[in-house]
Amino acid sequence: MSLSMYQATVPMFVRSLQNLRHVLEKGEAHARDQGFAAETLLESRLIGDMLPLVRNVQIATDMAKNGVARLAGVDPLKFEDAETTFAQLYARIERASDYINTFAPALIDGCEERTIRVPSGGQELQFQGRDYLTGFLLPNFFFHCTTSYAILRKEGVALGKKDYLGLA
Repeated sequence: MSLSMYQATVPMFVRSLQNLRHVLEKGEAHARDQGFAAETLLESRLIGDMLPLVRNVQIATDMAKNGVARLAGVDPLKFEDAETTFAQLYARIERASDYINTFAPALIDGCEERTIRVPSGGQELQFQGRDYLTGFLLPNFFFHCTTSYAILRKEGVALGKKDYLGLA
């Protein structure tokens, strides 16, 4: 039995976003336990020329919700990138998950050959559905989830692989 495009997207994105929330919750708790404002973590970076935690979370949610919508052949729901608190990031993750869950298998399965157009830096990238999923969408989504995890680890948050995988 093969893995469908729906199975490779909707359930995986929803679960991974919940794992991301768990990692963020541990970061917020760490700040509270250490006696500093949790929001300072939102501007933390791995290195100066990389994006801060808040932006990585925003991009991860955008990749998931926009990717599913594009695979389904609909215009993605737009989110403002205005989060400044952990509570706002949790709400963004929930909103993205709720939106992703509105896509039924029939909307996504069979999109392997659908042309997907993605605006990127003033140009448009074009993919076939399968290549978009495996060569662009999943690598970008997991890059930003992993970078969020790594930023918090760099800041001293006690996280392990089980946290990232949702097994903790």
